Amino acid sequence: MNTATAIEAGSEVSMYFSLSLGDGEIIDSNFEREPANFKLGDGNLLPGFEEPLLGLSPGDEIEVELAPEKAFGEHNADNRQTFTREQFQHILEDELLPVEKGSVVSFKDPAGHELPGVIERIAEEFVIVDFNHPLAGKTIIFRASIVSVLPPAVDSVEIKL
Repeated sequence: MNTATAIEAGSEVSMYFSLSLGDGEIIDSNFEREPANFKLGDGNLLPGFEEPLLGLSPGDEIEVELAPEKAFGEHNADNRQTFTREQFQHILEDELLPVEKGSVVSFKDPAGHELPGVIERIAEEFVIVDFNHPLAGKTIIFRASIVSVLPPAVDSVEIKL
């Protein structure tokens, strides 16, 4: 491994990756597209996905199994909310975008950020929405192939002759 270009905090990384479930179902992959580019530690990847990349260099490949707590978290029953059916009436009556069990609905949190929720149950009096990440509670197989690594930005001095 070439330590001069090894991934460290702040490195600019270009890589191919895939995420799959234990049964082999691929959730996401860019191996057939352009490599992903990101800065390690910028929040684009969850820490559990960044950690196995540390120390890798261009040409290195990894495949790691990430437990739910290292991937998208454990499923949390407290992340389920019950709403009155009345609160959903305008959405339930929309014929162009029918809402049913499994539909993803976008909400705004108190700060105004988008918060997706999955319709878990539609009953006569209420609607239950699950705000857990759809991959919460699942073990993820993370595969990566490192294309390039640029070291963290260093202040430079321009010398004019």
